[in-house]
Amino acid sequence: MTKLAVVGGGNGFIGRALAKQLQKSGYKALSVSRKPGENTLTWKSIETEGLPKNTEVVINLTGEPVLNVFKRWTPNFKQEVWDSRIKTTKTLRTAVLAADTPPKVWATVSGVGFYPPSTSRIYDELSVPESTDFWSELTHAWENSGRIKNENTRHFVVRSGVVLGKNGGAMSEMLPPFKLGLGGPMGDGKQWFPWIHIDDIAGIFMHGVKNTSVRGVLNGVAPEAHTNGEFSKALGSVLSRPALLPLPSFVVKALYGSERSVMLLQGQNVYPKLTLDSGYVYSYPKLDAALKEVTSR
Repeated sequence: MTKLAVVGGGNGFIGRALAKQLQKSGYKALSVSRKPGENTLTWKSIETEGLPKNTEVVINLTGEPVLNVFKRWTPNFKQEVWDSRIKTTKTLRTAVLAADTPPKVWATVSGVGFYPPSTSRIYDELSVPESTDFWSELTHAWENSGRIKNENTRHFVVRSGVVLGKNGGAMSEMLPPFKLGLGGPMGDGKQWFPWIHIDDIAGIFMHGVKNTSVRGVLNGVAPEAHTNGEFSKALGSVLSRPALLPLPSFVVKALYGSERSVMLLQGQNVYPKLTLDSGYVYSYPKLDAALKEVTSR
């Protein structure tokens, strides 16, 4: 009998990487999307028909990309960003709880925006900060919308940093200016830049699926912390290009709006204590190695 894994946003950047790892582990991965397709369920079918039989794993990775410079930061877009995370998580949570045979695992993604920006504090999964801005309010609500109390289904959350990988994610926007020698830090570059390689964010989800001891929160960041300035210098070095041209704060704010620019001009020093304690072994714990893989042909 084929084991099924249902992945909200499975056709996205992280979803595609996770689907490969699920398939290697013997699962058939079905994505949930607005449009039907091969190995794809629709959100409407989940709402009306529930989960397919034999579903053992349900994961939600869905979320409207936030840093799309071509989308203005309007109240409507803010609501779209919110609903794309909260509503989809609630839909899958409802389906998990209504299943005749409960899935063994229910996992959701969140973000390091859960932790308020700080230049001095180090956060780990045991930190319990208050909501201080739109991003922390969003991530708190996002995580709360997926929580369940069900003896038959194990739940965990992965708080993701900036995901580095080929053919998508943040690198697709970062690489062009850096390759031209026009890259550099954002603002003063002193803000923390929590990052993770695409293989590791997918790997942490698979680690959680396979290990019955994993519950609660895992930080989806590399164990090596860097500032935005250090990251920019490392990327320039890997590409053999200068990385000396900072993008001034006022330009970032003009492009993204003051509220959204917080994500770029402020940051958090996040450490994956419980991820490491749970036994996860990183494929790319060091930034240089991760950047070399991401920029290789």
